[in-house]
Amino acid sequence: AALLPRPARGLTDRLYCGRRVCYEVLGVSRQASKAEIARAYRQLARQYHPDRYRGEPAGGEGGGAQAAHEKFLLIAAAYETLKDEETRKDYDYMLDHPEEYYRHYYHYYSRRLAPKVDVTIVILVTVCAISVFQFFSWWSSYNEAINYLASVPKYRIQATEIARQQGLLNKTKEKGKNRRSKEEIREEEEEIIKDIIKNKIDIKGGYQKPKIYDILLFQILLAPFYWCKYIVWYCWWIYCFTIKGQEYGVEEKLYIIRRYMKMSQSQFDSLEDHQKKTFLERQLWIRENYEVYKREQEEELKKKMAMDPRWKRYRRWMKNEGPGRLTFIDD
Repeated sequence: AALLPRPARGLTDRLYCGRRVCYEVLGVSRQASKAEIARAYRQLARQYHPDRYRGEPAGGEGGGAQAAHEKFLLIAAAYETLKDEETRKDYDYMLDHPEEYYRHYYHYYSRRLAPKVDVTIVILVTVCAISVFQFFSWWSSYNEAINYLASVPKYRIQATEIARQQGLLNKTKEKGKNRRSKEEIREEEEEIIKDIIKNKIDIKGGYQKPKIYDILLFQILLAPFYWCKYIVWYCWWIYCFTIKGQEYGVEEKLYIIRRYMKMSQSQFDSLEDHQKKTFLERQLWIRENYEVYKREQEEELKKKMAMDPRWKRYRRWMKNEGPGRLTFIDD
């Protein structure tokens, strides 16, 4: 009697095989092996599968195709429960401990609702997809910047002169059998000019040449290294400039100015060199000097907006026809 399944209080309609015992549904004992369970399932599936059903009464109980279909679903649920070792272990525990009602619900739905794919794989694929998109997007921006600089007369003339000095443009004009069309020569000269611009001009900011280490995947992999590097740098900063009281160097001064301006490294790098020189001349790494500079910039911006015709029209509209104004127009 102890070896027989106890279907009584532990069976519910929403768990496993409902009010039926899964072992009884397949016609096997609780000691049956996986091979015996699979064999019993195949036999019953062939008998009650909707594609094989030919109108005979389902199990001799009547009901026709609908009863056979429900019987097949019950057989499939029993097999899904018993074929997996972990699920079968939870089911046997439910049969032996029917009083632990909430525990059975937790184990059942935690397995049913668990993702079929490993979350780690999903995260890795997502990070790789974002990294690939980042890399190609940055290359597109970089090529866009090169094409723009190649169209600016100032840079184009300089690049053409360098190409002539290096003898690169003369190679495009062959004679005889190797002679090419003007269109092919023009395209090759354009590529030569762009290559010189790439090598001679330092493009900064968001249009700079992309680096493989800047993409998200490498940033995540190198995050521990960056954190350790930052901690070492911060300790060095405190030791040199707070404890020992050393004077700031040029890089340290520019770093403080960038922090005051709340700019990222790429944004600050995109500034012209004369602007950075002005920052250093005005000693903007000193907080008081930076506050004065900030107020001056705000006042200058207000003056520019006041002199801008579009801004004047906007203020005139806000005064006369702006939101919240009710007028009666006479015919």
